[in-house]
Amino acid sequence: MSENIVKWLFSRITAFNCNMRSKDLTSKPIIIPRSEHMISRSNISPSALKVLYRLKDEGYQAYLVGGGVRDLLLGRQPKDFDIATDASPENIKKIFRNCRLVGRRFRLAHIWFGREVIEVATFRAPPTEASDDHQEQNNGRILRDNVYGTMEEDAWRRDFTANALYYNIKDFSVVDYTGGLVDLNNGELKLIGDPERRYREDPVRMLRAVRLSVKLGFRLPPETEAPIYDLGHLLEDIPPARLFEEVLKLFLGGAALQTFESLRHYNLFGYLFQRTDQLLAVESEGFPKQFLTQAFVNTDLRLSEGKTVNPAFIFAAILWDPLQQISKDLKAQGMEEVDAMQAASMEVLKPHILNISIPKRFGIPMREIWHLQSRLMKNSGRRTLRVLSHPRFRAAYDFLLLRAQAGEDVGEVGDWWTRFQEMTDEQREKALNSGKPKGKKRSCSKRRRVRSTDD
Repeated sequence: MSENIVKWLFSRITAFNCNMRSKDLTSKPIIIPRSEHMISRSNISPSALKVLYRLKDEGYQAYLVGGGVRDLLLGRQPKDFDIATDASPENIKKIFRNCRLVGRRFRLAHIWFGREVIEVATFRAPPTEASDDHQEQNNGRILRDNVYGTMEEDAWRRDFTANALYYNIKDFSVVDYTGGLVDLNNGELKLIGDPERRYREDPVRMLRAVRLSVKLGFRLPPETEAPIYDLGHLLEDIPPARLFEEVLKLFLGGAALQTFESLRHYNLFGYLFQRTDQLLAVESEGFPKQFLTQAFVNTDLRLSEGKTVNPAFIFAAILWDPLQQISKDLKAQGMEEVDAMQAASMEVLKPHILNISIPKRFGIPMREIWHLQSRLMKNSGRRTLRVLSHPRFRAAYDFLLLRAQAGEDVGEVGDWWTRFQEMTDEQREKALNSGKPKGKKRSCSKRRRVRSTDD
């Protein structure tokens, strides 16, 4: 954004002679014409443009809104394109045959174009009185939010000023009611309205504040960040499935390490992973924080290289140290290693299935990655080839290398497996007959076959 445009924005705001964040819904918005902003339709999803134009042609207002507008103004390529309109969800469904209505708390229209989904929301009004059944009276959390309103009301009920910007498909202008353009220029992520009240309405906003501030490199002003330190407990009332989706965004957005540190700074990490957080407070020789740090560094590196990251691997890393602690305690009570690992994996997963709803499709691979760690340490004889052919071998091998990178005592086993994968069948036979490589010594007297993790 050019310096001249910024100066012009400030002069327009000053002319209002009011506080932009006082929720004065009679104030006029700032409207930036097409000639004075950098948003181009060539950077907008063709599917989103189809929806915008179709709504406009049907006589409805249609705006690109939220993170898509924010990112385009910052010169970033958005991942999602959300649309706001004055058409009701039912009318949207009549216009688009490829539309599905979803949600109870927020009634939304999802319009499908192959695998791409364009989310369309009807303009909403602020919540009604606290006595209304839309809102819990005890903690202020909004239960339902299907009170429709005007575009202006919709802007003021959004979370952050940077997400309350609208791109008008009718004349290609950008509309700003809340001062979001100035906050973008200043690098600030400001919450609209009274911060504590807004966090109580939807506690997930605290996680969004952390994620977006890290992603954008923005500051959280004092009034926005101060309540976060004391309101983390409100996350305990959020539906687990919703928390799970937010956790994926937190750690798979390309800035997992910074996000992790920020979550700990604001005392939020413990409400997502309590056991891990407890162990972080009593580190021993750099563990477990050093292990988690390395895991997040590797995750960010893979994503920066355009590689995929399996969420099961991330969750397995986050819960690895609690698993080790529980397994150690069980073995001290006389339980054999395999049984201790099985029992520990169930115990460490159970609370996280309840609080963040880790689904079975990730829980099973997590257990397999964990259980294969002991089998990777016993690399001799025919069982080595069986481990190599295991569907989860590659993930378990990467996990073993991660442990070595973080300083765990796994000897040279990781290097041995690296060489073993590059060998021919004849070379593998010779390597298996030459004995076990130098590594962590383990007793072979009680070897047992690892049970299937599918039962």
